[in-house]
Amino acid sequence: MAPTPDPNSVGGGARKDEASVKVPSKDPKKKDDKKEDDLSEEDLELKQNLELYVERVQDPNPDLQRAALESMRLIGTEGDIGSWGHEYVRNLAGEIAQEYTKRQHNAETEAVDLLMDVEDLDLLLEHVDKTNFKRTCNYLTSAAKYLPGPDDMLVLDISYMIYMTFEEYPNALQIALFLDNTQYVKQVFTSCADLLRKKQFCYMIARHGITFELDDEMVADEDDREALQDIVNNTKLSEGYLTLARDIEVMEAKTPEDIYKAHLLDGRASSGASVDSARQNLAATFVNAFVNAGFGQDKLMTVPSDSTTGSSGNWLFKNKEHGKISAAASLGMIQLWDVEAGLAQLDKYFHSNDNPILSGALLGVGIVNSGIKSDCDPALALLGDYVDKEDSSVRIGAIMGLGIAYAGSQNDQIRSKLSPILNDAKEPLDVIAFASLSLGMIYIRKYCDMTLLSCAYAGTGNVLKVQDLLAQCGEHLEKGDIHQGPAVLGLAMVAMSEELGIDMEIRSLERMLQYGEQNIRRAVPLALGLLCISNPKVTVMDTLSRLSHDTDSEVAMAAIISLGLIGAGTNNARLAGMLRNLSSYYYKDASLLFCVRIAQGLVHMGKGLLTLTPFHSERFLLSPTALAGIVTLLHACLDMKPIILGKYHYVLYFLVLAMQPRMMLTVDKDLKPLSVPVRVGQAVDVVGQAGRPKTITGFQTHSTPVLLAAGERAELATDKYIPLSPILEGFIILEENPDYREE
Repeated sequence: MAPTPDPNSVGGGARKDEASVKVPSKDPKKKDDKKEDDLSEEDLELKQNLELYVERVQDPNPDLQRAALESMRLIGTEGDIGSWGHEYVRNLAGEIAQEYTKRQHNAETEAVDLLMDVEDLDLLLEHVDKTNFKRTCNYLTSAAKYLPGPDDMLVLDISYMIYMTFEEYPNALQIALFLDNTQYVKQVFTSCADLLRKKQFCYMIARHGITFELDDEMVADEDDREALQDIVNNTKLSEGYLTLARDIEVMEAKTPEDIYKAHLLDGRASSGASVDSARQNLAATFVNAFVNAGFGQDKLMTVPSDSTTGSSGNWLFKNKEHGKISAAASLGMIQLWDVEAGLAQLDKYFHSNDNPILSGALLGVGIVNSGIKSDCDPALALLGDYVDKEDSSVRIGAIMGLGIAYAGSQNDQIRSKLSPILNDAKEPLDVIAFASLSLGMIYIRKYCDMTLLSCAYAGTGNVLKVQDLLAQCGEHLEKGDIHQGPAVLGLAMVAMSEELGIDMEIRSLERMLQYGEQNIRRAVPLALGLLCISNPKVTVMDTLSRLSHDTDSEVAMAAIISLGLIGAGTNNARLAGMLRNLSSYYYKDASLLFCVRIAQGLVHMGKGLLTLTPFHSERFLLSPTALAGIVTLLHACLDMKPIILGKYHYVLYFLVLAMQPRMMLTVDKDLKPLSVPVRVGQAVDVVGQAGRPKTITGFQTHSTPVLLAAGERAELATDKYIPLSPILEGFIILEENPDYREE
C-alpha cells in the first residue's frame, strides 16, 4: 500500500522536518484520519509550500525572507485566487477594504487635526483635491470657532485659499466677509469672470450690510458695474420683500387691535385702554410700526382721508409732545427700504412748526434709508442741515436718523458734522449722548470698558473672555458701580455664536438669577433675549414668563421686552397667548402694560416675515450693524424708566438696523422672481460625517418664495436649476442645468 502523509503535520505542533518526508501507513486509531484523506493532492502541495514559506520567513538570510513573503502575499498570483483558501481570502479582503477606506475616504478630519497639532496647516494646500476639499474646509471653518486667536484666523485663511484654488467663490466670499478683509472680497470679484455669479456675490454682500464700492478692476463694463452696485446698495430689498408678502397673502394692513386680541380676554383687559391713554396710544404707534414694517400701508398713518391733514395727522395728534416724535418716525418704519415712497410721505412734516413732529420726520428719513445706500445720499442731504438747529429734540432726530441711515458706512462727512458736538461742553447731555451713539454706529469709563470688551469679542465664543466677564459679575459692588449690567449682556454677546456656547450661557444665567445681586438680575432677562433673539426656545420662554411676574418691576419689564425679542417676527402662538395674559394681569400698571404692548408688536413684527437675528448664512456670519442696533436697545433697557418709559422711547427704532426678511427668494438671470420647488427642514450638522449625509431633516416641500425659521435650511427639490450660492437664504440666482432632461 502506498504511504500517505502524517496527519500530525497539519498542526502548529508538528516538527519542521516532517513537512517533506513520507511516513509509514496511517494509524486507524487517530481522529484526523478522515480529514487527511479529504485533502486532494493540490491542497496537500499547497499546505506543504506554505509550511516551507513559514520556515523560510524565519531564515536569517534576508533574501530568502523577502522571496518567501513575496510568494505568500505581496506579489500575488495570476492564477485562481480561490486556491489561497476561502478563510484567508476573506480576511485579506476585509483588511484591504479597511486600508482603502483609511487611505481614500473620510480621514480629512484626522489629517486636519494632525496638521493643527504640528502647526503645519499649510501642507493642506498641497494635498486637498476636488473630491475632498469641501469636507476639509467645512471642518476647518467649524473648528475655527473653538480655536484661540490667532489660530482661528489662520485656519480661516487656509480655507479661503483652498476655496479660491478650486474656484468655489461664494464660500470664499463668506470667509472674506467673516474675516472683514476687503482685499479678499476684491480678489473674489477679480478672480471670477462670470457676471451672473458676481450678481450673487453682490446679494451676499448686501445681506451682510456692509458698505462696499465696486471699481473697474472688479467689474470692467460701466453699465454692469452700475447694475451690480445697485444690488450691493440693497435697492431691490423692498421689491423682494413685497413679492414675498404678496405670495404669502399678508399684504392687508393690520391694526394694533388685531394684535392685542382683547376679545379673547375677560372684561378687565378692555378697561385697561383708558389707563393713561397717551401712553397706550404711544404703545399702539410702536405696535403699528413694527407689525406693518416695510409694507408701505397701515390703518393709522398712511390711510388717505378727505381732510387736508389726512388721517395720519389725526393719529399724530393723539400723541403728546415727545410721543409725536415716535408717531411721525413710525411712517418711516412703515415705508421701510422704499426710499422714494417714504421720503414723499414724510415730506409734508418737514414744513411743520411743531418741533417733535419735525424731529420724528427726520428720524423717519433715517429709518427709511436703513440698510439702503444711494449715490445721491438723500439722508445726508435732508438731515445734515438740522444737526445744528437750536431745538435739542430736532437735533436728536437728525443725529439719530444719520446714525441709523449710515450705520457701518464709516462716512467721514458725518464724522466731521458730529464730532464738534462731542467736544463742546455747552451742548445738552442728551444731544451729546445721541451724537456719540450715532458715531459709534457709523464707526463701529468701567461701564464703557465692559461694553467695549463685549463688542470686541461679540460672536467669537471666546471662553477666556466669558470667564473674565463672569468674574466681573461675581464681584460685590461698591456704591455707584453699574458695570455689571453690561458685563451680563457681554456674556450673551460673546457666547451667542454657536449652540453649545448658548446652552452653557443659559445655564450660567440661571445661576446668576439665583445668586446674583439686583442689578445683575435686571440684566439677565435681556441677556436671555439676546441669546435666543427671534428663536423662541421653550426653556428660555418659560424662564422669562416666570420673571415677567417678578416682584421687582425692572426685572419684570426686562423679561417682558425679552419675550418680544425671542419671538420677534415669529408669530409664535404660545408667546402671543402669554403676552395676552400679561396684558390682562398688568391692566392697571401703565408702564408694564406699555412693555407688554411693545413685546406684542415685536412678536408679530412684519406680520411674521421679519427676523432680528444678527446671524445669517447658516449662522456663520454676524452682521455688525444688526448687532449694534440690538445692543443699543438692550443697554437702554438696563435703565428702562428714564429712557424707554421716559421721553427717549424712540430708541426702540434702533431695532430697524437688525430687521431683515427671513426669506429665500429665487430669481432668474434677469433677477425676476422664479418659483421653484424647495425642501425646507431642520438643519443637520454634517461636518466630519462619512459619505453624503442629508443636511436637513423633517422637511416639507414648498414653492419659492419661502420663509425660513431659526435653525431651518432650504435645498432645491429639482435638478432643473443650479443655485449660484451654496447657502439658500435671501436672494438666490438660479441658472438652468444644461444636463437636465425632462422625464
